[in-house]
Amino acid sequence: MTAFELSGRHAFVVGGTGGIGAAIAGALAEAGASVVVGGRSARAERRIDITDPRSIAETVRWSAERTGPVDILVNAAGVSPIYKRAEAIADEEWDAIIATNLTGTFRACVAFGRAMLERRSGSIINVLSVAAVVGLPRLAAYCASKAGALGFTRSLAVEWADRGVRVNAIAPSFVRTELTKDLLDHERFGPELLASTPLGRFGEPADVAGAAVYLASDAARYVTGTALYVDGGWTAR
Repeated sequence: MTAFELSGRHAFVVGGTGGIGAAIAGALAEAGASVVVGGRSARAERRIDITDPRSIAETVRWSAERTGPVDILVNAAGVSPIYKRAEAIADEEWDAIIATNLTGTFRACVAFGRAMLERRSGSIINVLSVAAVVGLPRLAAYCASKAGALGFTRSLAVEWADRGVRVNAIAPSFVRTELTKDLLDHERFGPELLASTPLGRFGEPADVAGAAVYLASDAARYVTGTALYVDGGWTAR
């Protein structure tokens, strides 16, 4: 199982202070990587706002000086603050979701990816959602942001493959976190979502973490441009 070991590698997890991001950060550390947790929360080891290009650039410099080159980048930051029909979405609500989930994630990939390209080595993992490929009602902006991120994940994978940088995605279905609990516990929507999950339960953050370790490791050295659906069977229906 040594192919799954990450000893000697530096990982930076954007959005790693809670939920799926925290579970991934912990799993990477258990596999031997040194991990820096980034985010907007005060709990983060390094504060980073991926909607701010200057914050990203400063974090890349800080990381290079503090831990050395980043070998593994996980983009787990994401927002889904609204749950309403498309015709009711305000422009500023749409823009806020796109700014984080799509534009911010892309900028983080490029900013950290430049040093990986120079070293001709690295693994980038974007945490997306089944919303990238499945239409979900009342989540038009979120679906658009995740579908766009899946598109550039594939494009970067093709563009950067000849320089040794792998770019992949993990696409969970509904995972129970602080951000999703109100939806999953809703008396109407919760049962509907559960009925759409073939495995018969919602995911837990730990269910996603193993996929990240795999994609970061040499066990996935021939894997790039793919999305690994950790979805309880959602996309198999």
